[in-house]
Amino acid sequence: MDNRLKDIFFQLLRIGLWGKGSLILADTLSAEDWSKLHSWSISHTVEGLIYDSFTHLKEDQLPPQSLRIKWTVRVDQIERHNSKMNEVLAAQYEGFKKVGLQPILQKGQGIAACYDIPMHRMSGDIDWYFENKGYAEARELLKEKKIPFQDTAGFSLFYDWKSITIEHHKRLFHIRNPFQYRYLSKLEKTYHKQQQDLLINSTTIKTLAPELQLLQVNVHIFKHLLSFGIGLRQLCDSARLYYTVSSQIDPTALKEIYRHTGILGWTHLLHIILVKYLGLSSQSLPFPYPDHWQADWMMDEIFYSGNFGYHDDRYKDGSFSPLSARPAGAHRIWSNMKRYFKYAPQEVFFYPFVQLYSKMLGIDED
Repeated sequence: MDNRLKDIFFQLLRIGLWGKGSLILADTLSAEDWSKLHSWSISHTVEGLIYDSFTHLKEDQLPPQSLRIKWTVRVDQIERHNSKMNEVLAAQYEGFKKVGLQPILQKGQGIAACYDIPMHRMSGDIDWYFENKGYAEARELLKEKKIPFQDTAGFSLFYDWKSITIEHHKRLFHIRNPFQYRYLSKLEKTYHKQQQDLLINSTTIKTLAPELQLLQVNVHIFKHLLSFGIGLRQLCDSARLYYTVSSQIDPTALKEIYRHTGILGWTHLLHIILVKYLGLSSQSLPFPYPDHWQADWMMDEIFYSGNFGYHDDRYKDGSFSPLSARPAGAHRIWSNMKRYFKYAPQEVFFYPFVQLYSKMLGIDED
C-alpha cells in the first residue's frame, strides 16, 4: 500500500465531503497516481465526493484531462441515477400510502439530503420499512400486482421496479441480539412523534427521528464489517448525518441507546475514524471517545475491503462455499468476529446464529 497516495486520497475525500480545504502535495501526481486514486474512489463508491474536491485544487494538481472527462461522465451518470431513484421513491411512497401502508424511508436518499451536493452521493437501492407490521401487507401487494420479488436472508425481500432495486425490511434495525428486540420496539414507539419529513420531488416522505437514524446507519455499517467489509461511502454517510443532526439529538439518550444495544465500544471506534480520517469535527459527536483508544487497524480493514468486500484483493484467490458469495467467506467472517468481539460481544456472539436462521428458516414462503 502506497501510504503517500493513501494520505492524498483521504485529503481529497475530506475536501469533497466538507466542501473546503486545500490539497497539500510534496510532489506532482502522475497519471498513474491518478489512475490509482480513481480506482480507489470506485471501490469505495465515493467517486462523486472526490470529483467535488476538484474545484478546490490548483490547476497543476488536477488529474489529466482525459481522466477528468471520464470522471465527469461518471458523475453525470450518478446524477441521472439519483434523479431516477427520486422519481421512483416518490411514486412508490404515494402508492403505498394510497393502500393504507405506512412506509418509512431507510438510509439512502434520506441520508443524501445531508450532503452539500446530494446528487453526487452514489446511491444503492431504496429501502422501506413499514410501520404497524405492514411488511406482510406490502409483500401481498407485490403479489397482487404481479411484481416478481425474492425473499432473502436478513428478514427482507428485494425486487427491481423501473430499473431501481427496492428492498423491504421486516425489521427496522440490523441488531442481531434477539434479547434486544423488545427494547428496539420500545424505541420505535418512543421516537415515533419525532419522525422527520423529507421533501423529494414534491412528495413529503417520512424518515426516522435523528437518534434512530444514527443507530440504523451505524448498525448497518457494523453488520457489514462483521461479514465482508464496507466502503468509505457508508462512513461518509455517518459523518454527514452526525454533522447535520448534532444540534437536534439528545446526546445522553443516544449514548444510552448505543450502550443498551451493546455497540457503544464499537461506536467509539467509528467516532475515532470519522474524526481522524474523514474530518468530522469532534464537536459534532454526541459524546467523547476514550483518549487512549486506537482505530487505525479498523480503517486499514475498511480501506482494503472496499464496498461490501467486493474489492478486497487479499482474498481474490480464495475458495467459495455454498454459504458465501465472496471468496474465503468463512475465514473472513471468523476473522472479523474475533476482531470485533471485544467491542460488541453480544452482537458478535449472536451474529452467526441469526444469519444462519434467517437463511434457513427465516425466509418467508408462500
